[in-house]
Amino acid sequence: MVIVVSIIQTDHLTKIFDDVHAVDAISFSVEKGEIFGFLGPNGAGKTTTIKMLTTLLRPTKGKAIIADADIKTQRNKVRKSIGVVFQEPALDIELTGQENLDYHARMYGIPRDLRKSRITEVLTLVDLLQKKDKLVKVYSGGMKRRLEIARGLMHRPKVLFLDEPTLGLDAQTRHAIWEYVKRLNKEEETTIFLTTHYMDEAEYLCDRVGIIDHGKIRVLDTIDHLKNVVGNDVITVSCSKQEVFQSHVQNISWVKNIKHHDSFLTIGVEKGEEKIPVLITMAQELGITVHSISVHKPTLDDVFLHFTGHRIRSQDENNVAATLPPQFRGRR
Repeated sequence: MVIVVSIIQTDHLTKIFDDVHAVDAISFSVEKGEIFGFLGPNGAGKTTTIKMLTTLLRPTKGKAIIADADIKTQRNKVRKSIGVVFQEPALDIELTGQENLDYHARMYGIPRDLRKSRITEVLTLVDLLQKKDKLVKVYSGGMKRRLEIARGLMHRPKVLFLDEPTLGLDAQTRHAIWEYVKRLNKEEETTIFLTTHYMDEAEYLCDRVGIIDHGKIRVLDTIDHLKNVVGNDVITVSCSKQEVFQSHVQNISWVKNIKHHDSFLTIGVEKGEEKIPVLITMAQELGITVHSISVHKPTLDDVFLHFTGHRIRSQDENNVAATLPPQFRGRR
């Protein structure tokens, strides 16, 4: 029998700004030791959720417990249990990497001897030990991000919050950060709560993901289970008379699901390549012109589209397009 221990538990957590529900009654749990991802476009409510969980914003309604501490009534206890790396850098660039960590450790009351050994440990973990005496202002963007992660680990937090940890970094640096996150999760046994709008990042790092859009959690599960909901294969069809075609296709026994979008249909099936000729023949018999048709294995982009009705990049085009698989780039 496997006993699941939740280190984060939220219940109808809500944040309202004026009349806008930035976070709308979300309830979820995060298991101890897992890497949990919040996946959604900019403005979906990811950062607001993190700010509430890290006690920087008071919830309008609802509650949350982190490491057995209430975020509203036991704020100091929560803060001792967590580390945070926000989107915006918060390093003193006129100090060295080691000095930044030492200052942070003093704020947490870590004794001097323990500070020294811990600084060495975390700098080694993020591969910055040889750069510890360099001023942060000469660090690259990736080095600064790694130093911020190291700083968040100084007091051995039970939960580390990473808010868009690779935003704005080049592909090689992003992959390096991913490896450091995996390593600290394993070696430090730290639970990771990650927000991202990068599909590949969520897929590579996360044990489970929650898709959040317009302040609501649309679905939460393992990535494999979410892909299985979409289908073993996804056929994308652009054709005339889409509604007519959909009404006929949805009654076919081997169609797992079908979704209508602005300019195309997505159809979840098994053995998709075998089904394409059948669909083309059906379209011809109905007098429907097929403009394009393709098949691919489901991705998180398909999952997001399935549960929200739009692609994540439709709200954040410039930042996300480069991270998607080639077959999705340029598609509307």
